[in-house]
Amino acid sequence: MATSSSSSSSSIAISPRKLRSDLYSYSYKNDGNNPLVITVLASLIERTMVRNERIDAKNCGRRTLRQRDFRSKVFDCREAPDMTVQCYLERIFRYTKAVPSVYVVAYVYIDRFCEANPGFRITARNVHRLLITTMMVASKYVEDMNYRNSYFARVGGLATKELNKLEVELLFLMGFKLHVNVSVFESYCSHLEREVSIGGGYHIERTIRCAEEIKSRQSEAQRIYNQIARILL
Repeated sequence: MATSSSSSSSSIAISPRKLRSDLYSYSYKNDGNNPLVITVLASLIERTMVRNERIDAKNCGRRTLRQRDFRSKVFDCREAPDMTVQCYLERIFRYTKAVPSVYVVAYVYIDRFCEANPGFRITARNVHRLLITTMMVASKYVEDMNYRNSYFARVGGLATKELNKLEVELLFLMGFKLHVNVSVFESYCSHLEREVSIGGGYHIERTIRCAEEIKSRQSEAQRIYNQIARILL
C-alpha cells in the first residue's frame, strides 16, 4: 500500500483544529497540499474495509439469499483495482479540484447508502466505484458548476454509460435522500475531527500499511521456505 502519494501525506501533521480549518477555508490556489480530509476519509474507509473482510471471512458461505441477490452488487467489479483509497481520492482531487466539503457530503452519502442497504459492505471490489459515484453526486449537490458525467467517468476509470448507471442506482438505493443540512454536515465534520484526535482516522492507514507489509514479508518467507524444502527433498 505504500506509495509516494501516501508517504507525502503521512508527513503532514494533522490535528482536529487544522482539519476544521481545512474543511471550511481550504483553497487549492493558496495551498499546495491535498485537503487533509482526503487522508482522514481514506483511513476511515480502509479501516471499514478491513473490518468487513474479517466479517466476510468469519461468515464465509453463510450469507442469506437476500444478501447474495442484493441490487447494490452493481458496484462490484470483477477484479479489485490496483490503487489504494488514498491514491484514488487524491486522483479525484487532482483532476476535479473538489472542495473539502464535497468529500464530507460524499461521506454522508456513503453512510446513508450503507444504512439503507444493510446487506451491502464496502470491499476492495466496490469501493472505487462507490467513491467516484458519491463524489460526483456530492459535487453536484455542493458546487454551482460541475464537470460532465463523462469527465468524472474518465477520472474514475469508467465508461460514461457505466457511471450513469451507477449514479441512477445510487440515487434509488439511497431513496433520493440527498439533502444535507448544516447540523448534519457539522456532525460529520465533528466525527472526522474525533477520528483525528484519537488517532483512529489518520494513523490507521499507516497501521494497515504495516500490517500488509508484514503479511507480504511472511508470504515471501513462506515461498522461499517451500522452495528450499523442494530442493532438499
